[in-house]
Amino acid sequence: MSKVFGFSGENDFFRGDSIYANPKEAGLFLSLGRHINVYYPPNKKPRISAPIIVEEIIVEPRKASIEVLPDECLFEILRRLPGNQERSACACVSKRWLTILSNIHRDEHHAEEVFSQTVEDFCDEKEKSETRTNNDGCISRILEGKKATDTCLAAILVGTAARGGLGKLLVRGSNAFPGVTDIGLRAIARGCPNLRVLSLWNVPCVGDEGLFEIAKGCAHLEKLELYHCPLVTDQSLAAFSTSCPNLTHVMIDSCPKIGNEGLPILAKGCTNIRSVSVIDCPLVGDQGIAGLVSNASVALTKLKLQGVNVTDLTLAVVGHYGKQVTHLVLENLNSVTERGFWVMGNGHGLQKLRSLTVSSCEGVTDLGLDSIGKGCPNLKHFFVRRCSVLSDNGLLLLTKSAVSLQRLQLEECHRVTQYGLFGLIFNSRETLKSLSVAKCLGISDFDKGMRFPSTCPPCESLRSLSISSCPGFGDSNLAILGMMCTYVQNLDLSGLYAITDSGLLSLFNGCKGGLVKVNLSGCINLTDKVISALCRTHGWGLEVLNLYSCPKIGDQSLVSISENCPLLSDLDVSKTAVSDLGIRVLSCGDLLNLQILSVAGCHISDKSVLALKKLGVSLIGLNLQHCSEISQPSINHLIEQLWKCDIFC
Repeated sequence: MSKVFGFSGENDFFRGDSIYANPKEAGLFLSLGRHINVYYPPNKKPRISAPIIVEEIIVEPRKASIEVLPDECLFEILRRLPGNQERSACACVSKRWLTILSNIHRDEHHAEEVFSQTVEDFCDEKEKSETRTNNDGCISRILEGKKATDTCLAAILVGTAARGGLGKLLVRGSNAFPGVTDIGLRAIARGCPNLRVLSLWNVPCVGDEGLFEIAKGCAHLEKLELYHCPLVTDQSLAAFSTSCPNLTHVMIDSCPKIGNEGLPILAKGCTNIRSVSVIDCPLVGDQGIAGLVSNASVALTKLKLQGVNVTDLTLAVVGHYGKQVTHLVLENLNSVTERGFWVMGNGHGLQKLRSLTVSSCEGVTDLGLDSIGKGCPNLKHFFVRRCSVLSDNGLLLLTKSAVSLQRLQLEECHRVTQYGLFGLIFNSRETLKSLSVAKCLGISDFDKGMRFPSTCPPCESLRSLSISSCPGFGDSNLAILGMMCTYVQNLDLSGLYAITDSGLLSLFNGCKGGLVKVNLSGCINLTDKVISALCRTHGWGLEVLNLYSCPKIGDQSLVSISENCPLLSDLDVSKTAVSDLGIRVLSCGDLLNLQILSVAGCHISDKSVLALKKLGVSLIGLNLQHCSEISQPSINHLIEQLWKCDIFC
């Protein structure tokens, strides 16, 4: 502690002269030592002589403590510490010292000023630039739950000060604890001038005051995320617009006090802003989004609007001014109608749009979809979710007009039927690479008596096909897919409990390119017959196979897998009829690349321990959950032997 009290230099308090302005007043503060009560006789001689009574009261001397010093004095002492190691040691003394140290600005450290002058005097230009680069805030920290407090922020600040402070800070708070406040953000602003990323999630005690300090002290900020910050208003966004010109990414989610004023001001001041997300902010409407898009039209490439009170006017502005927008997400816009999507497509401003996601928007109709396809010639990825008005005609119009479409996802669009599904595959057979259809209840199986052409032009570009949780999809549809999707490599048919072995065999026989990833989870009618056929025809290139919750699949499938699938790396046979025999057979095969094995809920006992140990040579993940026939000692033995493998039990 000698360094704490070793004053030197012109900034020290004590200069050697008297601390009193008037020397005559010094006697007023002089101590008389021990307090003595004395009875003095009067000047007049008494008639009767009496002894002098002297009473001495001994007072214990008060112990000296640095804690009696006010914060101002401690501030002056602590800022003179010679280095970060000494400051870190002092920060461990008490929360009071930690708080004072965290509030000392980097420019106020006396020792650092002397050191910086020494560097400037003795280093050449190359060494100076390397020093600045090495201290340019590259440290990341994440505070979650109980650790998201002002005290933790202060400790991180003091500990990272010697390395330039934080470059990335993510705070994930909790409503059950006080969490981070404006005081903690003020400390970060004073000690981390190189902060690039600030993410605040669920911090109800942070308001404009703390963000003002961040904007003032962190001029190099590039990414800002505010989620569930009920005290933050438009004034914070205005502060960032004037102090943080390098801001490029902004996410505002569930901030009820942010309205229409802050977003346009932010776009005017931050001319490099490229990505903006506004989610569930009830005060944000057409004025705020229109001002944002029109002012940031030069650099804005990504825009997400979800749960805001915008109308067709906003989509018209986006369609006209979004000349640089490449990714657009529109979700839960209840006030937008068909006219808004039609105007957006005909605005001819979204020429560079490559990805469009539309979810829970009743305005997405067949006419609006056709307009989007015509107005976005470079659209490659289209994701439509929960659009109940969309029908087969809209899909066919989209695939004809969107000539560059490569990836299409449909989810919970119940007016789409099997006719629209196969029609879009036919229309996009030269460009479509990925197709995903999920939870579309309008899709049913073709009648078995219907006749189809024996030769159907295949979709040569399609490599990934996913049709999941469509209860009406059956074997007849699989037969048609076998003729059209001959070059599919990634196949997902999860949740199709209506399909059987015969339909899947026709699909496997039609695939000529060789399947790599296959997901058949939840297909309850499949048996070992079709899995054996899959392994014989496509096992040489198969890498991932998911048979979760297929109760009719058992040990025979594992025999075929062990004999025909040398490249298999991920196998899931949870909740199947696999037993100890299948595990032993699997361990005897040539599965040299098997890394993840899941047998959760299977009838596996202690007899499979040796086989699992043999498989564990290459395993990095093993799932034994709900395997009640395996004893705890056997599990402990596996954990000890397979120490490189993550075992879930």
